[in-house]
Amino acid sequence: MKFHFEFPIKKKQALVAYHQKLFLMGSCFTENIGEKLRKLKFTVMENPNGILFNPVSVAEAIDSYIFNKQISAAEIFQYNETWHSWKHHSRFSGITAEECIQKINQSTSDAHAYLKKADHLMITLGSSWLYTLTNEATNAETGSVAANNHKAPASWFQKRLMGAEETTNLLDEMLTKLFAFNPHLQVIFTISPVRHLREGVIENNRSKAVLIQAVHQLAEQYETLYYFPAYELVIDDLRDYRFYAEDLVHPNYQATQYVWEKFTEACMSDDTKLLMKEIAEINLAYQHKPFNERTGIHTKFLTSYFMKTKLLQQEYPFLDFKTELEYFGMVNIN
Repeated sequence: MKFHFEFPIKKKQALVAYHQKLFLMGSCFTENIGEKLRKLKFTVMENPNGILFNPVSVAEAIDSYIFNKQISAAEIFQYNETWHSWKHHSRFSGITAEECIQKINQSTSDAHAYLKKADHLMITLGSSWLYTLTNEATNAETGSVAANNHKAPASWFQKRLMGAEETTNLLDEMLTKLFAFNPHLQVIFTISPVRHLREGVIENNRSKAVLIQAVHQLAEQYETLYYFPAYELVIDDLRDYRFYAEDLVHPNYQATQYVWEKFTEACMSDDTKLLMKEIAEINLAYQHKPFNERTGIHTKFLTSYFMKTKLLQQEYPFLDFKTELEYFGMVNIN
């Protein structure tokens, strides 16, 4: 019996390799993939504006990275004794205006330098619903899109759904700027399988449909654009609420792991996957907690993984195993 529907996934032509730089941005699902990539020693920059859900906020963020736009006090606002930016996640907020500005500008500068040299940009879009600012919002341009509501009053926002053509044109303009800034960049688009049920079931489906239509239209235009079906893997392949967390909104660990395995199959070479396996083994050994650290068995275990890690470091000098080598090398210190 078959309990889920598996479908073939088109292989990415320009595969992801360890010596390359990966830039990830978008919804919270991006951070799940980013965490796995970082644990496996990939070079990753992730969400320099914090989590972003809608295409407008993503496009505006990328524009700020390309042109290294630095903000001033005139572009932030104070609410609940904290300074915020309408274009950034609350992790960039600060108790003082100077703290908020410094964090945002430093992140933008870092993103500008990294994006210029990045090999792959992965964008995960979550929703085509926009929350535009009203004239009641503090220090805001009326009609501009808020990337984060910072728990401000509902009267500060007006909600609208983007159209497919509007979304396509916006992303097309963004891609034109990106490829002019970094001509060798490869772009991976995904649609987040996180269900925005606060909008409503029908409204969530309308929103995802807009994103899917826009991204597929662009994928037909650009050879350097690849669509990875994270949304379809959860919604159509697994297709069961047991693969969601208790909130029935976010995919659970099993679903995320399943999507990750499909992602590595579609986007990574056999050599990269072999190296990932070796690094995963070292990670597991690093997390191992012995009952007794003084036993000969544990000493032998540490020595064995010290040598394995050292050899891997010598073979791939661009990977950072400093923490693991210090841990496995304790036997030589004590």
